[in-house]
Amino acid sequence: MARFLRHYLLALQFFTRVPVTGRVAAWVGYSPAMLRASAAHFPGVGWLVGGGAALITALLLAYLPSNPFAPLVAAVLCTCASVWATGAFHEDGLADVADGLGGSQDRERALLIMKDSRVGAFGAIAVVLALLAKVSLLALLGAQGIALVCTALFLAHVVSRTWPLLLIRLLPHVGDAAGSKSKPLADQISWGSLFTAFSWCFMALALVGYAQSATDFIAEPVASSALWRPWGAALLASAVAFGLMGRWFKRRLQGFTGDCLGATQQVCELAFYLGLSLAL
Repeated sequence: MARFLRHYLLALQFFTRVPVTGRVAAWVGYSPAMLRASAAHFPGVGWLVGGGAALITALLLAYLPSNPFAPLVAAVLCTCASVWATGAFHEDGLADVADGLGGSQDRERALLIMKDSRVGAFGAIAVVLALLAKVSLLALLGAQGIALVCTALFLAHVVSRTWPLLLIRLLPHVGDAAGSKSKPLADQISWGSLFTAFSWCFMALALVGYAQSATDFIAEPVASSALWRPWGAALLASAVAFGLMGRWFKRRLQGFTGDCLGATQQVCELAFYLGLSLAL
């Protein structure tokens, strides 16, 4: 249990701005092997980030004036909160991937562009459009009800942080090993780590299923399959997005970099919201 907690806190330290400092940081420790093991808790980080975003959204929608624009305001502010919490870590990956693969058809040139810390036109446009899409979809879901958008935020952050780990398992790392701080994460992930990651994801789905069966199902006795249909569509859309991103990286780069993991998380999160919205 102590090792589990240390790996989880290390994941928080790496993927978020949550302050893991002082004596706690000394107790957690650090090594490339520990950082590699902490990747299993990437979906667990989604519990915290998604849960925080859901809480902020719920409070805003509960206390903002009753107005058609209230879901939009809540969507903007919860997105700001999640971006701050992660330090725009994944958005930065999306920008780098868009710059690299959008700026050159040559593999080596694309990898070189992705290493550049400067953001180009493709990257800026990709991040702006991704944020606009996220805010719009969350506002749309928020207009359908507080419980729906909060559940969507929580699940999307967990599910979208599970898919990149499969990318690590299925594709080789092709980034700069010496200059990449995420290289330990990109080493081949073990089946045990994947089991831990999917356990985080399945626990989130089970929690939502229990909450839904204890509320909607009792209040309105409909087929349990109908209750899960929108969430199934959201999961399917996220899975399709992962498949397309993996195919794209395999074709263009013959592998993945750390930026590809962040870009995959962003695209899969957006696909989750879109699939849910279409199903509704």
